Amino acid sequence: MKIKNFMICLGAAALTLTSCSRNEDTTPTPNPTPVADEINDFVWKAMNSWYYWQPNVPNLADSFKNSSGYVSFINGKTPDKLFYSLLYNYGTTDRFSWIENDNVIVDAGKSAEVEPTSGLHYALYPKDNSATAYVALINYVSPGSPAEAAGIKRGDVITKVNGSVLTASNYDQLETSQFTITRAATTTLTSSALVTTDKIENISLTRVEKDENPVAFYKNYVYGTKNIGYLVFNAFKADYNDELNAAFAKMKADGVNELILDLRYNGGGSLETAVALGQMINGSFTGQPYTYLDFNNKHNDEDGWDYLKNTVNTYSLVNNHPEVSGQEAVNSLTLPKIYVLVTFQTASASELTVSSLGKYVNITTIGDETVGKYVGSITLYDSPASDYTSYATRSTKHKWQLQPISFAYYNKDKDPVPTDGSGITPTVKINPYSFFNNIKEFGDTSDPSLKKALELITGQTIGKTAEARFDNDINYRTKALQVNRTNTAKGLYIQDFSKYRNQK
Repeated sequence: MKIKNFMICLGAAALTLTSCSRNEDTTPTPNPTPVADEINDFVWKAMNSWYYWQPNVPNLADSFKNSSGYVSFINGKTPDKLFYSLLYNYGTTDRFSWIENDNVIVDAGKSAEVEPTSGLHYALYPKDNSATAYVALINYVSPGSPAEAAGIKRGDVITKVNGSVLTASNYDQLETSQFTITRAATTTLTSSALVTTDKIENISLTRVEKDENPVAFYKNYVYGTKNIGYLVFNAFKADYNDELNAAFAKMKADGVNELILDLRYNGGGSLETAVALGQMINGSFTGQPYTYLDFNNKHNDEDGWDYLKNTVNTYSLVNNHPEVSGQEAVNSLTLPKIYVLVTFQTASASELTVSSLGKYVNITTIGDETVGKYVGSITLYDSPASDYTSYATRSTKHKWQLQPISFAYYNKDKDPVPTDGSGITPTVKINPYSFFNNIKEFGDTSDPSLKKALELITGQTIGKTAEARFDNDINYRTKALQVNRTNTAKGLYIQDFSKYRNQK
């Protein structure tokens, strides 16, 4: 009988793990206190401190940190999903914040100085108002890139990616590590559509790591007394401050007295570089306020002015992070008026240049309405001792870092900025579809925007540009802009905020 009872107990133990011990401990095991994920805790705390719209996000409220639901909330997501869940009206109010891991952007934006690129820089256009099929117009090709080696040139039109017609759903394949493209053999504009025929080709491209020089092109045109400098500047990158400064030294040597500044493909970048550019264009206002930064209420002590100054920092890349290597005197012109070329890809620090410099210099803008990004960011690292602003003291356990919108900017008069997402309306409107068949290499006066600027300066007719027949319906611009936002560069940002604090 004892054996039978023993066997029954043993069987029950195997099935239910019920103890038959006479000294059974019936005290329940306490549940362990949940611990916040270390990386997600950094994401939340950094956003709670610095995010510009922090007061508008209930899950970023100070009281939420000590609530019973905090740990389960932040632990229930990956760092990137948590980050995007904390943004205020993402896609409408906040269109520009992003997070990255090991210089790889998750979901939006661009960040690293050295980036993987095929060398293609393009804008996407719907072929008609249905926005079913798109084409990619090549704005320019990076020197020394796979795209240049493949013979792709500015003005080429991509119709297919990986053998499929380009659409709003697959255009992101142009940013993968390896892909194929097909270009148009012919491009015809009608009053209602962009009509293309394809070349028989399937060009394979790969992406390589490259730190692209944003000072892309300079040419000097002389028409009588008009000595015109044409400068293509594609990103405000602090590690190329010296190259930008050298371009203005060249203009001074050339005796330039008129400037066409091409910011059509410039999505923004370093605030420091933007202020330096203003000084380079006209050095008569050293020490004057250039732009005003407004942070959230937790950082009102950071609010304040950036002033024009006659020196600029130079940088070297250390582990893909710009570190100050020296300082140069700014090469300044004294231009009372400039002409700025803009498009629906012109954003942030480029818009700041128009808004802030326009208080000192007469600016004529030529092209299409800009993006409408009147906010900027600082890079946030897992360095709580510095309130998440120090790269040097960041945790090395992971490589996540944040680029949330952290401030709004204004010109010296603090003029109100649009709140509906609209950008800067150009002085002279150019139908962006007129670029098809009319842009070749930089400096060619078949380019409608460059041609118009030269004509305004000289009072002469410069060559002839075919007129676009495609109706400039707002729907076309809206649909083009929507798909181009992911190709907008990183926007206005402060390179190293902990150093910036000491410089203000």
